[in-house]
Amino acid sequence: MIPDQVNVDLLNEHLARYMFAVRLAAGKRVLDAGCGAGYGSAALARTAQRVVGIDCAAEAVAFARDHYQAPNLEFQKGSCAALPFANASFDLVVAFEIIEHLDAWREFLLEVRRVLAPAGQLLVSTPNRLYYQESRGATGANPFHVHEFDFEEFRRELKLFFPHVAMYLENHTEGLTFQPHEPGNTVEVRVDAAEAVPAESHFFLAVCADRPMVGNPTFVYIPRAANVLREREHHIALLDAEIAQKNDWLADAQRRHEELLALFAEQKEALERSNRWAESLNRELEDRAQSIAALQAEVAAEQEAARRMADGYAAKVAELEADIEAKRQWAIDTETRLTAEVRHQTAELQKSVEALHHTEAELDERTRWALSLQEEGARLAQLLALVRSSRWVRMGRKVGLGPELPAA
Repeated sequence: MIPDQVNVDLLNEHLARYMFAVRLAAGKRVLDAGCGAGYGSAALARTAQRVVGIDCAAEAVAFARDHYQAPNLEFQKGSCAALPFANASFDLVVAFEIIEHLDAWREFLLEVRRVLAPAGQLLVSTPNRLYYQESRGATGANPFHVHEFDFEEFRRELKLFFPHVAMYLENHTEGLTFQPHEPGNTVEVRVDAAEAVPAESHFFLAVCADRPMVGNPTFVYIPRAANVLREREHHIALLDAEIAQKNDWLADAQRRHEELLALFAEQKEALERSNRWAESLNRELEDRAQSIAALQAEVAAEQEAARRMADGYAAKVAELEADIEAKRQWAIDTETRLTAEVRHQTAELQKSVEALHHTEAELDERTRWALSLQEEGARLAQLLALVRSSRWVRMGRKVGLGPELPAA
């Protein structure tokens, strides 16, 4: 929430809480937990001894440092669930519209107790869950709120941490002012007595302490002396201008809507044509899918037949390889056997040749012996013939002398 960038009523809701706290901040050490843009911390610093604003959003801290500066004012980035301060560092802690944003809101209350001085006070506010949900209507729940409280739950939870809790109801009220034209130095406020109805209240604000507190005043905050009706008239005029501008936007939007409807009709027709074309494509794809399935089945059958044929060829090749191996082994064995036989026959042949040579030598010798015998026989025959023809031999045979010679 940044001043001058929100409507006046919303700004006043936030400023009123800080104006309530200013009365309790005079001369004190103050911690503004969840300080946001820093405008409230700056308001507290006008009367406080020292004010520290803390927020987990770095951009909020940077904005606060740029726009609100004072010797007794500083801003830090930090978590409300783990306050970066020593025990009993502050006399007053304000936490406006922050507790409903925290997951660890009980841890936050413990941290507040830790950093508060014994006589310190906590000012904490939150929207009434019942009224807040009703006021948002169709907008729905606030996505940034983690836990919202009704009156009894809020008071009960605070009393778990602080024994003394004073509850206040914050509401916009209708009022009239009589402001003197000449400046005066007194202010009189009359608030008619009325029953406080927590369930119908817009916000709850609690003052919590560890010790009893005195006083329970009704606090009225009038942001500035002005004619509320006049402001509302200006506001209504602005709203009327906005409505007229929005009506123009709506008329223009209606024209664009009609153009879009025409374009939509054209696109719808084109889409229907595309759908029909897509349906025909789908049918064609289905037919092709069936053809592909048939082809796949045929290919599978052919692959199976080829596999069986390949298996047959593999078996035949294995058989041939086994036969070739057997024949190769037979050839090796035959070669080995023939080599041995050739070697044996060569040895036998060598022996035969040697025997033949011996026989030829013996034959030659016998032939020479036979020739010598023949020659001796011829010589003896000649000699015998000479002996037979000898008259001396014949004469000896007649007288019975000498050897008897054969007739032939």
